[in-house]
Amino acid sequence: MANRMAIELRDDVYRRPLETATERLEIAAGWTCVDVGAGGGDVSVALGKIVGPSGRVFAVDIDPKRRDQVAEIAARETQVIALTQAAEEMMLPEKVDLAFCRFLLLQVVDPIVVIQRMASVVKDNGWIVIQEAVTSAGRIGESAMSTLNGTMRHPDIGIMVPRIIRQLGFEMTDCWAEAPIGLGDTPESRYLEAMTEVLVTDEPVMLPPLVTTIARVPK
Repeated sequence: MANRMAIELRDDVYRRPLETATERLEIAAGWTCVDVGAGGGDVSVALGKIVGPSGRVFAVDIDPKRRDQVAEIAARETQVIALTQAAEEMMLPEKVDLAFCRFLLLQVVDPIVVIQRMASVVKDNGWIVIQEAVTSAGRIGESAMSTLNGTMRHPDIGIMVPRIIRQLGFEMTDCWAEAPIGLGDTPESRYLEAMTEVLVTDEPVMLPPLVTTIARVPK
């Protein structure tokens, strides 16, 4: 698993896809959301700031230490409720407008089960947003980046999500990919170093593109 520094760097370099998704979906004050696999709470806090005091964000993670970390951050800034649950068994006290996950399906045993569970906690005509990487598409210069595949169960799940969404009968309303690129001593090169212990500053580094899939859950 990535260390804490790597996760913090990842949250930084992949911040723009999150902002793009929230803007396209027009998330607003009063929404209820769940961040599945919340980790340290970066996404939960960002969503909490958007939905405001009239909304709610459930930050769900299997690790109780993460729950405490999110709770500490959220208490200062946002309307976030931290819960310790496995994504496959998630249950919420209410239906939500949006179920979100990022860098989660790479690691789970069965991504389809997790997506179905996400859909089960969403209101009729509510939304699912899934942001997952295509790890093999990362590049260092002209060479493929294979060093990040390591312990991931589904390193290229990002490219498979649109098909899964269609197979499950959900309405896919938007889908795109964004890849952070840097040259020199950049957040991208530092993230790569944190993951691989190799610092690359003399070649462009393109981190794995993050595929964002937005889907509506029918009645």
